[in-house]
Amino acid sequence: MAPSLFALFTVAGFTITWWMILLFLILIVFIHDVFINRKHTILRNFPVVGHIRYLLERVGPELRQYIVANNREELPFNRSQRSWIYASAKKENNYEGFGSDQDQSATNYLFVKPDLFPYAIAEGHPNKKEKDFLPCAKVIGPKRKRPFRPRSVINISAMSYGSLSAPAIESLNRGAGIAGCYHNTGEGGLSPYHSTGSDVCFHFGTGYFGVRTEDGNFSMEKMKQLVTDNPFVRMIEVKLSQGAKPGKGGVLPGKKIDAEIAAIRGVEMGKDVISPAYHKAFEGVQGLIDFVEKIAEETGLPVGIKSAVGKLEMWDELARLMVEQGKGPDFISIDGGEGGTGAAPPAFAHHVSLPFLYAFSEIYRIFQEHGLEKDVVFIGSGKLGFPSKAAMAFALGVDMIHVAREAMLSIGCIQAQKCHDNSCPAGVATQKKWLQRGLDVNDKSHRAANYFMVFRKELLEITHAAGYEHPAQFTMQDIKMNTSDYYQSKNLNEIFGYQKTSVPFSSMAALQACEHLGAAKKEV
Repeated sequence: MAPSLFALFTVAGFTITWWMILLFLILIVFIHDVFINRKHTILRNFPVVGHIRYLLERVGPELRQYIVANNREELPFNRSQRSWIYASAKKENNYEGFGSDQDQSATNYLFVKPDLFPYAIAEGHPNKKEKDFLPCAKVIGPKRKRPFRPRSVINISAMSYGSLSAPAIESLNRGAGIAGCYHNTGEGGLSPYHSTGSDVCFHFGTGYFGVRTEDGNFSMEKMKQLVTDNPFVRMIEVKLSQGAKPGKGGVLPGKKIDAEIAAIRGVEMGKDVISPAYHKAFEGVQGLIDFVEKIAEETGLPVGIKSAVGKLEMWDELARLMVEQGKGPDFISIDGGEGGTGAAPPAFAHHVSLPFLYAFSEIYRIFQEHGLEKDVVFIGSGKLGFPSKAAMAFALGVDMIHVAREAMLSIGCIQAQKCHDNSCPAGVATQKKWLQRGLDVNDKSHRAANYFMVFRKELLEITHAAGYEHPAQFTMQDIKMNTSDYYQSKNLNEIFGYQKTSVPFSSMAALQACEHLGAAKKEV
């Protein structure tokens, strides 16, 4: 008789098969579940088969993402949004066929009003040659020694090396250089991977990483040295809070801190680093103003603040003191509560701080009431990385937009939502080398650049359709929004109770000739 295909070997005339091995293993699992396991009730009551439940629970997000959920169903970003970013980053066809598949009667649905006669691009216009040329309409810190006009109104938001991997940071930085954007360092300090091609916004929070003393306090000397040694640092951002976890300090586990990260942040290797929820370098609104002014004076750079929004009294005090004293932040970044983070308690991520729409409109109105809206550059963030959302933000009064998770998607993030446990399968938000190795910096940097350039080009196309040359010219009457389930739409000024002040703007050609314009796009 021919030997069985399932036979492994024969012992004393007895044939051992695969089935016997399998049954033996099942028996071992059964014994462990019933007699040894004390942690899982399901496994004790349903030995062996109970493991199927935990397996399905573990792969449930992936099953829903790829099989169950429809194109508009997922959060934070649905499949249609991710597909647009992926296609744009790869220079593939990002169009849709057969018309819109969205419910245009849904609450908060946006409508951009097109003009009967779109803006015509004449010969010699900057956008004739460079279709995505779109600088900020305002100069940041015109009174500082080194004013700055960003070459792009779409830039990379604060994401730290440590939270993101080295290949991810380098891909974003190189991509920003190719696209002519600036790159915000995040509060983890300025790393070599932030130094490969783009303008940089140096960002720090309560941990003062990269500019801290040994005992964890802010060091002005280190700040001055950092700016002197790195002339590509063009602006400085002080983080008061972020949308996903305002009022809560961060924690970087010691197991994620290697020698390089420890050196960049100025902390001990292998030891948990806990950022306090508050700043030690200053107290109160007046202290913040003095702190900002001191940094600007010592470095010569524009200095701004980033914050989520909740209570408004201190914002009103900030605006009042800025008027009285003629000093204060050069720019203000408003982070919506729907913004992302590497890790946050659910209660903070879901419920603490206002979403961008409400947060920004409240702050803009306060600064407008004090006559400061033309002096301050406003930056918005919180799921604004799409042309229609960007148009809405400009109509509300932003001057620029920061994108974070959308930029991560452009370099391969698949929204696995594993950022908090160091197991990102795409190598973007992990410090595990074997997961990082799949992320090719050269390829991903070009994808990031493509995303930013396509984003700007399509934002300009919407702007031109509305009859304008620059999105800063959008008014609140140009955008309508549904305000209830029963179809009812209103202009933004009717909803939020203010009228955006016109931004001084002459022409794209004038912006192109500005002496303070950021670094030009690198060759692809």
